[in-house]
Amino acid sequence: MAFSRDSLKIDAEKEIERITKWIRETLSQQLKRRGAVVGLSGGIDSSVVSSLCVRALGKERVLGLHMHEKESSDDTRKLSKLIADHLKIQTVDENITPLLDGAGCYRRRDEAIRSVIPEFESSWKSKIVLPSVVDNDMFRLFSVVVHTPSGKEISARLSQEANLTIVAATNFKQRVRKMLEYYHADRLNYAVSGTPNLLEYDQGFFVKQGDGAADFKPIAHLYKTQVYQLAEALGVPAEIRKRLPTTDTYSLPQSQEEFYFSLPYDEMDMCLYAKNKGISEAEVAKVLGRTPEQIGRVFRDIESKRHVARYLHMAPQSLIDTQH
Repeated sequence: MAFSRDSLKIDAEKEIERITKWIRETLSQQLKRRGAVVGLSGGIDSSVVSSLCVRALGKERVLGLHMHEKESSDDTRKLSKLIADHLKIQTVDENITPLLDGAGCYRRRDEAIRSVIPEFESSWKSKIVLPSVVDNDMFRLFSVVVHTPSGKEISARLSQEANLTIVAATNFKQRVRKMLEYYHADRLNYAVSGTPNLLEYDQGFFVKQGDGAADFKPIAHLYKTQVYQLAEALGVPAEIRKRLPTTDTYSLPQSQEEFYFSLPYDEMDMCLYAKNKGISEAEVAKVLGRTPEQIGRVFRDIESKRHVARYLHMAPQSLIDTQH
């Protein structure tokens, strides 16, 4: 079939049946666990994963976790409750702010921001952003954007040390959430379900031993575009399906595009698919309405991120296999 925007279309009902069968077999035969724990973010991925788990195991054997903190968006709280109520699953509310405070998450991040914006105060809102790769081949550096209470915006380019420190500090959020997921999984003899899709998994858009940790990952083989197809077939509420993908990690609203990916998720999916299938830059450019040079930059960025993701995917290294 010729490359087109329909190239990622799948038989959603057939795929749902395949995944739910796999979930049942994986939990009973491989993991030996009674049910599944899913961290609910109100986003499309966790909503689809929780829906698949309910379809596979029944609502009585799925636990949803609401793990908000003081910088979580109102949409996250509202929509994570919406999917839980829709599925009629048991949930537990965990306010992770005290744990993050204890670990110094906010303090460490704010100190790093002050290294480039000395007047920054902890009451101000912030996020980090990355320039688009599409329009030039310049080396891309993260900047921090802050908003004062009066609405004034200040931005500054981050040093490598400041950027790494901000990312390391905010990674506490994903790691604390995963710690709680495993607490509840251990007490119930359940397995922890991961929520990354193929775009995130392939490109390393996850935190090692944070949202990248799980006992099973039911949608890691699906492009995000395909996850949306499953969402519609599963009856995920339209309000969730219409929500733009967000990191919900920083106090300012932040899209996945400005934080990590070069293009909106649907175009990134098409580029990743094309690269995986050996489709030319010119053919992709024609379908997406961009230039071959722009697609070439995206292709190179995909390969660059794969090198970074290699470390994230690695199992712990040891000398065990060298023993004789």
